[in-house]
Amino acid sequence: MLHPLPFSRLRAFTLTELLIALVIVGILVYLALPDYSQVISNAKATEAKLQLEHLYSLETTQFYQRSSYSADLQELGFKQQPLITDGGNANYRIEVLNAGPQSFSARATAVVDFNQNGQFNVWAIDQAKKLKEVAPD
Repeated sequence: MLHPLPFSRLRAFTLTELLIALVIVGILVYLALPDYSQVISNAKATEAKLQLEHLYSLETTQFYQRSSYSADLQELGFKQQPLITDGGNANYRIEVLNAGPQSFSARATAVVDFNQNGQFNVWAIDQAKKLKEVAPD
């Protein structure tokens, strides 16, 4: 006759211990999230800087060829990528604010509020290649 094995308990975590561990991990993720959103904003700002530096190169070429800067992006050969709000990938709208024989200024305005604070990121550049953040996000 077979004797049943005595009741043995396997060592494992209880449901309560697992739930406590999940709550702790959740709190840590919640605390780290604001720092992560700032990293995302900085990465997206790189797009604005690169686009404005490219526009500066095109404006400089225009100045050397025609002795004047241009306000027409098409004339410069700058192609605005489709914006993320229109189904594209670009997060910034690029525009030349003013252009003349001696100077130009352009800006990149975010079309998305990266950290949902109601303020849109804006970068600007001029003929001296002075790149600055006009409105932080």
